Amino acid sequence: MEAIQPPQRKPARILVVDDNQDNAFVTRELLRSAGYEVHTAENATRAEKLIRQNPPDVILLDVVMPGKSGIELCRELKNDPVTRLIPVVMITGLTDRDDKIRAIEAGADDFLNKPIFPEELFARVRSLLRLKEFTDELESAEDVLCTLALSVESRDPYTSGHCERLAKYACQMGQHLQLSANELVALRRGGYLHDLGKITVPDEILKQGSNLTTAQWEIMRQHPVTGESICRPLKSLRDVLPIIRHHHEHWDGSGYPDGLRGEEIPLLARILQVVDVYDAIRTIRPYKPAQSHEQALQLILNGAEGGLWDPTLVRLFLEMMARRQAA
Repeated sequence: MEAIQPPQRKPARILVVDDNQDNAFVTRELLRSAGYEVHTAENATRAEKLIRQNPPDVILLDVVMPGKSGIELCRELKNDPVTRLIPVVMITGLTDRDDKIRAIEAGADDFLNKPIFPEELFARVRSLLRLKEFTDELESAEDVLCTLALSVESRDPYTSGHCERLAKYACQMGQHLQLSANELVALRRGGYLHDLGKITVPDEILKQGSNLTTAQWEIMRQHPVTGESICRPLKSLRDVLPIIRHHHEHWDGSGYPDGLRGEEIPLLARILQVVDVYDAIRTIRPYKPAQSHEQALQLILNGAEGGLWDPTLVRLFLEMMARRQAA
């Protein structure tokens, strides 16, 4: 019987960005000799196009280029959630201390000094490829959890699309509040993962929705704790854990699982609460019809006045919705 050969891994993709074509050619040929797939760009505009088309595993970026500098491009890449995890090596002169400081502030992962020595080039690239492989594994684990969360959603046909809508609403609310990029990422992930713990809730309880017995309600109330426990091993989700655990707390302390009150409830969890309630009111469920946009806003306002939601956040949510309608 013929032995089954393991699948061959694709060579790592490296992008060399340097306006000096001689330098770019030498670096490209060195890396190709080591088995890497190498592409070159003579300026930031060309590099941005190649990165959008097919993101590389490592970017070697010259500091000084015509037009947008390497440091400016590095800063933009590191501020973009789509590209921030791509390792960037800045290529500098031996005495360019100021350039190195600015590159560190822009988020560069490593440096190469001119002239470039092959042994150092290979060592830097290998090191950063190991880092990229690790971060890719983390992203894969997050994708698995998001897939599990969507499988929970699919168990109830009435909640179809709920996670995606929540992620969108939460990010829009975060942008309205001018939150940081990291907080926006946490809100997006929280939109997908907030109800992951319902994976342990039986179908008959999940689909019943209302009129639960005391025993059934105790099972349902555990899903935030379960979801937090599932996600806790991933350090990349540490900003999402408070959203998962506390999105059912109430402003007056009557929520669960910890009975937090007022600003004891983390801000991101309070944001998800508001958009979660809005989407639930707007969606048909077995125990209720879907309400109009205006009815949903009034019910949320009533809930805030009754002590359920953060009244300031509700006011800002209404303000955001009014601006969206006007636009």
